[in-house]
Amino acid sequence: MEKALLGGGCFWCIEAVYNRVSGVQSALSGYAGGARKNPSYEQVCSGATGHAEVVEVTYEPEIISYKAILDIFWEIHDPTTLNAQGSDRGTQYRSVIYYYDEVQKAKAEESMAKAQKSLSAPIVTELSPAPEFYAAEEYHQNYYSEHPTQGYCHIVIAPKIEKFMKIFGDKVKRG
Repeated sequence: MEKALLGGGCFWCIEAVYNRVSGVQSALSGYAGGARKNPSYEQVCSGATGHAEVVEVTYEPEIISYKAILDIFWEIHDPTTLNAQGSDRGTQYRSVIYYYDEVQKAKAEESMAKAQKSLSAPIVTELSPAPEFYAAEEYHQNYYSEHPTQGYCHIVIAPKIEKFMKIFGDKVKRG
């Protein structure tokens, strides 16, 4: 198994998509990139800790590549908006790729350059070494699956899942 650590706005959105990707063992919502150890959701939302909402994606590289993980990432959020995704605003919603080694860094740089070619505005995604990851509180895990009719899930997350399924139909978990 390998890991990817990605932030693209609200972690519920990113987690919901990656939990549907074939070859992904788990997508765990959490926090990374800040100064406080083991922060709470309320502390992160205050903006005072410096953490981003992220998802730790654990995947089988024999089934899905890191490149494919990143291809999905570019499609399911807007990497051109600084510290915001839709109506979610704040540094905790920044677009970020945290890499675990130089190979991931090089692949992320290459992927970012490729993604930039299809965008009219510059990508503002942070690319940094992976800091410590802190799992979010249990009530944040599998949020979309647990609350599919909740307003935010229906209006914001469901369209991201639909877009993923339309573009990456061959990458959707079966069964």
